[in-house]
Amino acid sequence: MKKKLLLTTVGVMLVTSIVIVSLTAPAYAVTKWRYQSMWAPSITLWRPDKYLGDMMNILAAGELELQYFPGGTLITRSDEIFDAVSKGTLEMSTDWPSYWEGKNTAFGLFTSFPSWFAPGDYMIWFWQAGGLELGQELYHKYGIHWFPHSVTGPESGHHSIRPVRTGADYKGLKIRQCGRIQAKILNDLGASAIFMPGAEVYLALSRGTVDAAEFSVPEVNWAMGVQEVTKYVEFPGFHQPGPVSGIIINKKAFDKLPDRVKFMFKEAAMATMMWSYTFFESSSSVYMKKFKEKGTEFSRIDQPTLDKVQELCHKYIAADAEANPDFAKVAFSQAKFLKDIDQWRTLQVPFSYGRTPKGLNELYLKLEATAKKHKVYDSVIDLEKTVQKRMEKQDFWKPGTPYVESPITPK
Repeated sequence: MKKKLLLTTVGVMLVTSIVIVSLTAPAYAVTKWRYQSMWAPSITLWRPDKYLGDMMNILAAGELELQYFPGGTLITRSDEIFDAVSKGTLEMSTDWPSYWEGKNTAFGLFTSFPSWFAPGDYMIWFWQAGGLELGQELYHKYGIHWFPHSVTGPESGHHSIRPVRTGADYKGLKIRQCGRIQAKILNDLGASAIFMPGAEVYLALSRGTVDAAEFSVPEVNWAMGVQEVTKYVEFPGFHQPGPVSGIIINKKAFDKLPDRVKFMFKEAAMATMMWSYTFFESSSSVYMKKFKEKGTEFSRIDQPTLDKVQELCHKYIAADAEANPDFAKVAFSQAKFLKDIDQWRTLQVPFSYGRTPKGLNELYLKLEATAKKHKVYDSVIDLEKTVQKRMEKQDFWKPGTPYVESPITPK
């Protein structure tokens, strides 16, 4: 009897142990990735990068684990990050799309092209008007999957040793400037555009290597110390009116993820973009006061100069569209977005957002003709129709739709 009772007890314990193990042990191994920010700790644009990483570790707990590394930790040079992710040396990083213009000029359109998209324009275009799909299409050519995840308000203008109020005031200035078209515009105004990493800006200003520099919004610029080595800053920041950063993921690694985790990435990127915009806009009011208290003087560029900048911007958009079908496709989509939303936005003035650039209609017609010439017009129109159908049906959860790459179905 005791032997029978003992066997029964052991059997119950074994069954209980199996049940406990099956409830607590993961059904599959957790995927572990290394995730590096584009930005060094001294450049506080890393905040959205860390925010997204923390969010994904919560949302995808038990399925994906991201180990976050500050900029410069694993890949020491920011210009090597793209290739590292493309080759799979690094699974995931953040990026500043215009840094890759040397690979394809179309990358520049996905982040703060001069005198072009404002933050609200980018957010609507990315998430509701085909911008996300066009971005992923471009990055996929290089073995990378991409999501926009951060946008700030328009950047401060150039922090300078002397005030800038007219186009003539730019003449002779040596200016640290990021962006291919931004550099061309400054050169047209008589300045000399010089590119250098953000970590070198303070030293270059203090030594007189450059007379002025741009980098980002007030909080970021303050953390870099530009208030200690410059006296003036001009507005508006026409060079980067809607700065966007993204996350880049090795495409082969991304394709192996469960569908629900792929979906989480999109949702986390969209949520982080909203967080970043609200955070940096809020902090800008705080740090503008700090700059003023420090003695920085604010000036505003006159309207004739801003009109000239707009003309130059459209000139270079049209030229790049002629030279590159990828650029033409993205630029036409963006111009069409601005044209289509113009009536609604104009009717809501002054309670509106963004802007319709002066001379847009003329540029639109040029881009429309160029898009047809490069045979990318139809694909943009077809994408727009797909997006409109998606909005009408509200089938956001349907597998295979452009809005959601994968269904959100529990495992």
